[in-house]
Amino acid sequence: MRSISDHDLTGARWHKSSHSGGGGGDCLEVTHDFPTLVPVRDSKTPHGPALVFSESAWEAFVEAVRV
Repeated sequence: MRSISDHDLTGARWHKSSHSGGGGGDCLEVTHDFPTLVPVRDSKTPHGPALVFSESAWEAFVEAVRV
């Protein structure tokens, strides 16, 4: 899998999860700007680290938390 540095994520368009907490404190953001990869970050620390998942790993995670 290709790795993405923080510098490569600076131009990413981030989207908050529709399931984030209504109070604004529990917000997960993802970007779909990278083919085959899904970077994820905490919206409270936009300049902090991001986790980068393969599409298949992210889909498996989302499916698991839906249950």
